[in-house]
Amino acid sequence: MRRVDYWKSLFVSAFCVAVLAQSAPPQAPEAQDWEKAAGGKQAFDVASVKLDPGPFRPSNFPLSVSDAFRPVGDRFSADYSVFTYITFAYKLRLLSATGAGDGPADIRKAMQMPDWAMRDRYGIEARADGISTKDQMRLMMKSLLAERFGFQAHFEERTFPAFALELVNPGRTGPKLRPHSEGVPCDETPAKADFSKVFPPVCDGWGYFMMPNRVEKGGWRYTTLAELAEWLPGLGGMDRPMVDRTGLKGRYDFTIEFTPEQNGGPLPASDAAADLPGSTFIQALRDQSGLKLEPVKAEIRLLVIDHIERPSGN
Repeated sequence: MRRVDYWKSLFVSAFCVAVLAQSAPPQAPEAQDWEKAAGGKQAFDVASVKLDPGPFRPSNFPLSVSDAFRPVGDRFSADYSVFTYITFAYKLRLLSATGAGDGPADIRKAMQMPDWAMRDRYGIEARADGISTKDQMRLMMKSLLAERFGFQAHFEERTFPAFALELVNPGRTGPKLRPHSEGVPCDETPAKADFSKVFPPVCDGWGYFMMPNRVEKGGWRYTTLAELAEWLPGLGGMDRPMVDRTGLKGRYDFTIEFTPEQNGGPLPASDAAADLPGSTFIQALRDQSGLKLEPVKAEIRLLVIDHIERPSGN
């Protein structure tokens, strides 16, 4: 296991389920159900794409895989790496929210993604009439990637070393992994909620912050265990993707507090304890959530990138 500077990496680049295939012929990925429901191929009316070496500025709505979305009219505004735009456009889950050069080593090696696409930030300002959903924004971003970045890709199933997320005790979770029905409802406003007891303050998305004494806190309200398994590698600095094998259905509220290991640490199978002022990620996952990790090989659906280039002019 290897720890990365998780907080900084949120504003650098996203490592997603994608690799570069050298021999596969370019072909368009088959349309997903969400794409068909959003109306099929769409495009922005006008769009500006500019390399942005200046200070980071957040997007006007979260470019996450979740459906959480507040209407923003006809405007799209963001300042991220091209890879982040790809994960948004194709509605991909993240394997790890690490900076360029981090992430599962075997997948990273297979990617052969140009460094600039993971490192450089591009400011995108775009408008289109009739935007009403987040998925419609995704379809417009997909068209923009093809037009301005020459982006082409297809999906493949590949097998990689992974971690299986399992329950320590079958049928029983820990105190910090509870059914959402037992927690604060999603429509509870921040003004009514005690943030010391309700974290993150909003549903259908994760939260993170650094506590005193180097303790890190992460959480997700109203999540499935499959979503949680795809998010945890980034939080814990894991060197493998993760798959859900808990058997738990429904929506859960999850929090974890741990002290990151500075110079790597043991695999989950080891009982060795790090000399740290608090629980390591693996220990906290077990003690607080009743979850453990087992090394396995798993088949993962990957977006294989056939072509990408620096953007054309506006």
